[in-house]
Amino acid sequence: MKKNLFKVSLITVLLVMTILVTSVCAPAKVKADTPYKTYTVDGYGSTIETQTAYLPYTTITKIGEESLKQPTDFTLLDDGTIYILDSGNKRVVVSTPDGELVKTFGEGTLKSPRGIFVTEERICYVADRDAKAVFVFDADGKLTNTYEKPDSPMYGETQVFLPLKVVVNSFGTMYIVCESNTNGIVEISPVEGGTFLGYFGTNATRASLWTIIWRAILTDEQRAKQLSNLPATPDNLAIDDKGIIYTVTRGEKNGALKRLNIAGVNMLNPKTYEDLPAAVAVGNHDNVFVAAQSGYIYEYNNDGDLLFVFGGADDGQQRIGLSTKVEAVQIGTDDKIYVLDSDKAQIQVYKPTEFTDHLHNALYLFSKGRYTESKEPLNRVLGMNNLFDYANMAMAKALYKEGDYDGALKYAKLAKDLDTYSDSFWEIRAAWLKKNLTAAVLIIAAVAGLIAVIRYLDKKKNILSAPRKVLARFKEKKLVKQLNYMFYFMRHPIDGCYGIRNQDRVSLLSSNILLMLIILIYIINKYFCGFIVKTVREGSYDVLSDAGMIILALLLVVGCNYLMCTINDGEGKLKHIYCSFIYGFAPYICLTPVIFLLSHVVTDNERFFVDFGRLFMISWIAVLIFIAIKEINNYTVKETIKIILLTAFTILIVCLLAFIIYVLWSQVIDFLQQIPREVVYKLG
Repeated sequence: MKKNLFKVSLITVLLVMTILVTSVCAPAKVKADTPYKTYTVDGYGSTIETQTAYLPYTTITKIGEESLKQPTDFTLLDDGTIYILDSGNKRVVVSTPDGELVKTFGEGTLKSPRGIFVTEERICYVADRDAKAVFVFDADGKLTNTYEKPDSPMYGETQVFLPLKVVVNSFGTMYIVCESNTNGIVEISPVEGGTFLGYFGTNATRASLWTIIWRAILTDEQRAKQLSNLPATPDNLAIDDKGIIYTVTRGEKNGALKRLNIAGVNMLNPKTYEDLPAAVAVGNHDNVFVAAQSGYIYEYNNDGDLLFVFGGADDGQQRIGLSTKVEAVQIGTDDKIYVLDSDKAQIQVYKPTEFTDHLHNALYLFSKGRYTESKEPLNRVLGMNNLFDYANMAMAKALYKEGDYDGALKYAKLAKDLDTYSDSFWEIRAAWLKKNLTAAVLIIAAVAGLIAVIRYLDKKKNILSAPRKVLARFKEKKLVKQLNYMFYFMRHPIDGCYGIRNQDRVSLLSSNILLMLIILIYIINKYFCGFIVKTVREGSYDVLSDAGMIILALLLVVGCNYLMCTINDGEGKLKHIYCSFIYGFAPYICLTPVIFLLSHVVTDNERFFVDFGRLFMISWIAVLIFIAIKEINNYTVKETIKIILLTAFTILIVCLLAFIIYVLWSQVIDFLQQIPREVVYKLG
């Protein structure tokens, strides 16, 4: 018995050890998380997180056995061959797609190379800053030509030639970015050993209104001592198959990325931009990529709409996909993204996900006018992410081109695409009017005729006497008369203020009812107005916050105004100021419903009517409030303006004090919360 028990125990121990060893030694499946998030911009202009668009694929740190030193640029050919400008070693390194060394050249010629461009014939152009020249090497790496400072008065006698980046079109014309050359991109033709054609794509200068006014009042000597307002020099450039030039410039905001036609006119104006762009590259699907120096990569479509932004700065952990100092970006024929990091002396490679492949396919088909074919990949994209606004926008345009205006309206609304929504709505409205215009005219005529008959009968037989008496008795009620007083106040504000101040024509109850009505109208108009003028996201509601902000703002304005009026000999009581302010918003109560209905029937081209209605309403309210402050307190116009400015200043001070109190109180609460935690920690 003991022997059998011993055998069972031994077998059990062996089984347990086998399981443990197997679990330890067996290969584990490791999921490598992407070290960055991917973002896009929705139709409301908000940056939101979306699915991963590109995954880190590999990192090129060596070419064969050759290490790179401070590389500053590279070019990727269609067959995958990579020409890397190994600036620290003053040479060009050529690599196969697999990272094998093909050759090096430029040793002994290059001094401080900064930019490189290679043609389809493998003619290599290198912009060398310290050599003050652009060197041209043939396919074997032999120096064949050197372009130095153009010998032309148009270039500028005092302007130095410090080339940083270069691209070449199919005719051999070079476009060169030169350091500190604010005139634009230098354009040189290879004819006659290098002919200067002029400057291209000069950035515009910008000056604030204050700068313009200030310079206008300065003397010539004072202006001469100020810094000149010079245009910025482009930082990098790229060229597409059609010869279109793309540039990136730091500090140009929405002009940071430009697409220049043959006349040098910008055809791109992206709403989302990078402040410190380092490089630009043209994709394979009418898309454009901008790499920021910090490591972020932006992808735009042909219209300048942001598709994705991903990547980021390395925090020292050397994680694949993150960069330290980006110098250049290139796109492979397989849509892989190659990013050169000069500090790490390596090239990061990203590959597109399935989601991005479908989007690129739809992007290409749509840009070529093949709208029906683009619907299939768009449906695949929306199947993965039905809230991806660009896919919804493209689907809306595709359906519009097919004549499916109802479907286009649906997708345009999801993407907040006002143009397509407006065009589709116009078509739907035109079709409705064509179908129902006759019936609508007949109904209007019938109603007008019925009203005329009722008026005739009332004149002859007084059939409306009973309803008139009921209505008259209703209007005589005190609260109803107080509420109706807002119509009189709108038309006769001076007499209206006299009635509020001296005749008690209104009450706190009627004023509060009107305030509740204002809040109700505001909420309805904000969340349910026409899509063309709507400013909040569909399905987003924050009613309590809206009501609270209106009440808080009113109390703040009324309180500060009463305080300033009391200090400055104002005769108005707090009740009178409060009521007159609310009755001053009577145009809002009367006109907003009309504007609300109008917003549901206008297109984007007709939005002027809504905007004009709002401007007219706001102006009317401003006049009523001004008169109310003046008449309630018996001020002159000058004194009224003074009180308004003092009120605005007081509101600013109160908000500042509230913010300080909030910060201090938050710190006190945080301190009180830390005490029990510290006690528990000490006891533990």
